[in-house]
Amino acid sequence: MIDQLTLEACKNDRSILDLKINNLEFAIKQSEKIINESTIDMNTLKFLRKKLAHSTIELETLYLIRNQNHSDL
Repeated sequence: MIDQLTLEACKNDRSILDLKINNLEFAIKQSEKIINESTIDMNTLKFLRKKLAHSTIELETLYLIRNQNHSDL
């Protein structure tokens, strides 16, 4: 999960929030590509899917922060 310091930085600085969102979106797309094209063993695939799920939750959290900050304007 995203640590508290990063969450606070994202809440207070739109450029950090946007950067973190862009990085997670890229990482998720690349992970999905690796999983879909993979011939690696099942344990490694399970690990990657778990990491992907955590990243997706983090991304959703950041989207919520962005939407909340946008509605405050």
